[in-house]
Amino acid sequence: MSTAVASKGLEGIVATTSSICWIDGDAGVLSYRGIDIHELATKSTFEETTYLLWNGKLPTADELAAFSKELAEAREIDPAIIDFLKRVPSAATPMEVLRTAVSLLSMYEADEKSTAHDANVKKAFHLTAQIPMIVALFDRIRKGKEIVEADKSLSHAGNFLWMLNGEKPSETATKALDVALILHADHELNASTFAARVIAATLADMHSAITGAIGALKGPLHGGANEATMHLLYAIDAAGADPVEYVKQMFAEKKKISGFGHRVYHTEDPRATHLRKMSQELGTAAGNTKWFDLSQKIEAFVKGEKKLNANVDFYSASTYTTLGIDIDLFTPIFAVSRIAGWAAHVIEQHDDNRLIRPRAEYTGPAYPAPYIPVASR
Repeated sequence: MSTAVASKGLEGIVATTSSICWIDGDAGVLSYRGIDIHELATKSTFEETTYLLWNGKLPTADELAAFSKELAEAREIDPAIIDFLKRVPSAATPMEVLRTAVSLLSMYEADEKSTAHDANVKKAFHLTAQIPMIVALFDRIRKGKEIVEADKSLSHAGNFLWMLNGEKPSETATKALDVALILHADHELNASTFAARVIAATLADMHSAITGAIGALKGPLHGGANEATMHLLYAIDAAGADPVEYVKQMFAEKKKISGFGHRVYHTEDPRATHLRKMSQELGTAAGNTKWFDLSQKIEAFVKGEKKLNANVDFYSASTYTTLGIDIDLFTPIFAVSRIAGWAAHVIEQHDDNRLIRPRAEYTGPAYPAPYIPVASR
């Protein structure tokens, strides 16, 4: 029998080495390639941050211009994918559609089977450009709206809002989404990223790894917390209830309040710091701070009552809603951002690969268990 000690949920287990992301949960630090997330959120763009994640360094002005152009030029999608989006069942959810569409995309990728570095980078450009297109195209198709063609002159965030809403976004909206995409771009070995690396470690192609990552993100214990947060805000508003009393009753009924606490952070999630500010600024710009005000009252009560800090999901709910984004698109937008990190991890895994094969602590009948003939059972 193994003498290794099992850790449920692999908590505290170091599964690999990586130079992509570093987190200090006690100090509330999140960094990409050593650069603090607060620096990136206030000074960078999603395109520059993605370059950093994939290349391990910040780009020069010329490198950033070339990178941004290549990412914009990758905003192409085979008509067969659009046909698929038009034929999915009416009950299909955006995450189901995204998961299946990404798998389908592999069949239209020239270097699909290659795990070489350059082929992976090329596929990373394609997927990072195509995932937001799929989310926006499907949303317009299911609503009976005309498809909006990509605008390669817009930024990554700006083009997504343009394709989703059919109107050029304001600078405020574009900047808010751009910051949100930076904040969600990577988070070390979270469930979806670990799933992607496990799949990549078998030398499966990038599309397989990203499809698996999206499948992991679809689970409500990973993606979906911001959706639950917004449903809570809607319920409080519809009931005309005092948010503190409403949440107090939920606690009395042993119900969970989504958007609070984190497996890694023991202080404030550094991403929540920026999303709180964005929620307030967007609400002020829109002339309606209702969702921010409700969120702030809930946050103050939960922190005072349960000593729990808001995480990345809590204020992303009101931020996305103020941007006019439907609730069931919140988790797909997580993928629109996290593809940058997923791709970085798949590239890193393939560049120095070893099959990921942990062991399990056996808890079944003691060995050797007797075999009983069927006539005697």
